[in-house]
Amino acid sequence: MNQDWEDRVATLWSRFDDYGEGEGAEARLRADVDALVAELPEGSPLGPFEQACAWDSTGHSDRAVPLYREALARGLGEVSPYKARRTKIQLASSLRNIGQAEEGVKLLETELDAPSDELDDPVRFFLALCLSSLGRDREALSLALGTLAPRLARYQRSAAYYAQVLVKPEEQPGA
Repeated sequence: MNQDWEDRVATLWSRFDDYGEGEGAEARLRADVDALVAELPEGSPLGPFEQACAWDSTGHSDRAVPLYREALARGLGEVSPYKARRTKIQLASSLRNIGQAEEGVKLLETELDAPSDELDDPVRFFLALCLSSLGRDREALSLALGTLAPRLARYQRSAAYYAQVLVKPEEQPGA
């Protein structure tokens, strides 16, 4: 779509908190998203993506999941690789919310090998949540701490090592 449309979508989302809370506010947000989506060409993958975001952001992961899948199936990755990656992150989170965390893990594990961008940390964050939902807390903690380690002012090497030892204790000296 054109930059004007993208700017109006960005403006809508920047005002998300202005909608307030409650069913009426949520319905207004979704109606505003639907109005923008109505401007898109038939079959655009941007439509189901934005609608999924609206359902997801208003606490309806179950309604968001099929829309995220539709956006990807319609070729969102060709239109916007960045939004496709966001879709995978948000889909994984929604899957976790509806009790399908294992599918979320599979989706996000493939994203660990994707070209690096500003979404690397969100991938790891939501992957850690999915892992924890599956009772794989040590893996989740290892992933979270390993992501945090390079950002520490000091102790990066030690922190990275301890994060790894959580899932590979045999690598610990004396183990």
